[in-house]
Amino acid sequence: MTGNEAGEGARVETRDDSGDGSWRAVGSVAGWQTAASLCYYAIFAATGFVRDAFSVSESLVGLFLTAGLLGYTVFLFPSGAAVDGYGEKPVMVVGLLALSVALVGVTFAPPSYALLLVTVALLGAAYSTAMPASNRGIVAAAPAGSKNLAMGLKQVGVTVGSGASSLVVTGVAVVAAWQVGFWAIGVFAAGYALLFATRYRGNPGTGRLERPRLAGLGGNRAYVALVAAALFIGASIFSMLGYTVLYVQDVVGTGPALAGGVLAATQVTGSVGRIGAGSLADRLGGPRGAATVALVQLAGSVALFSLLVGTGGSFALTIAVFVALGLTIHGSTGVFYSCLSGVVDDGDIGAATAGGQTALNVGGLVAPPLFGFVVESTGYGAGWALVAGSTVLATVLLFVVRRRI
Repeated sequence: MTGNEAGEGARVETRDDSGDGSWRAVGSVAGWQTAASLCYYAIFAATGFVRDAFSVSESLVGLFLTAGLLGYTVFLFPSGAAVDGYGEKPVMVVGLLALSVALVGVTFAPPSYALLLVTVALLGAAYSTAMPASNRGIVAAAPAGSKNLAMGLKQVGVTVGSGASSLVVTGVAVVAAWQVGFWAIGVFAAGYALLFATRYRGNPGTGRLERPRLAGLGGNRAYVALVAAALFIGASIFSMLGYTVLYVQDVVGTGPALAGGVLAATQVTGSVGRIGAGSLADRLGGPRGAATVALVQLAGSVALFSLLVGTGGSFALTIAVFVALGLTIHGSTGVFYSCLSGVVDDGDIGAATAGGQTALNVGGLVAPPLFGFVVESTGYGAGWALVAGSTVLATVLLFVVRRRI
């Protein structure tokens, strides 16, 4: 199946009939994504506290993040199959409740580093429900001609959740233990899960649990190239997420609260980037328009990561670079998933998203520990050079995708 055939062929219609219009359903799904991301990305805001609480090195901090990603990755395909089989609503409700429980569980790990790895892996497993379920809900609910914008709005939930978790975890730690921030987020997520269960109607699945149809997806060249690009996008994004707070503390010399604020600012501009990119991609039209916008954003991020290679210590420059990275690489994921969902049939979106997110997570599994090792042995400049190289490869692959659709 070619990219155009996947985008234009027969589709399984799953229009959401929740509420008085699809924008209300889009808002419900975006809210769910925000609550889910609040839970999962809290671990990235807590890297400095984890390093101090367990007296571990930067590379072991990377292993802590890798454990969460491993749980996330291993359960992606089962979650995607559950979404395609039973619809997104039950998977989202159960997933968010599991996230709230797992997040609270992380706080009871000290002083055992091994127990910390286990609990954060369970947190990642619960978060595996996020992309397959929320992407399916958005594709079904998006008004005609506005799918890229709707996907961007939903993806804003990731950056808003990540940014808010940075402020909550680091802010609460100023007046109380960092664990209190985790508890507050867990309570909020459980409350939203119950509200979501009563307000969102959702879309039915096939009624049976089946293996994802990977053979058909493997024959889609545009999809395969997107999955390959996701590998390097994930390496760049998760390295940046995992070490922004430590970089600002170690190189710029700020406290954890201010460093958390820099990470939060990155997420704010990431939200702006996702909305703006989605709107522009809708004007350009189709998966090709989405690929074009994402390509420009990734190319811009290469230049920004290169700035971090040769500079360091200036707080103003550091803020400017990370804010711009929010607009570029963080702002690209909405149109990336729009492009991915546009080159496959609607009935395969759960499995297709799982495949793309798995590749993205594999990059995240490998890159943060490697980044930490490079920092320990050579310095942050070499680490950012590694990230810049990864982003170059992602840009080249996305260029290939654009030519094929």
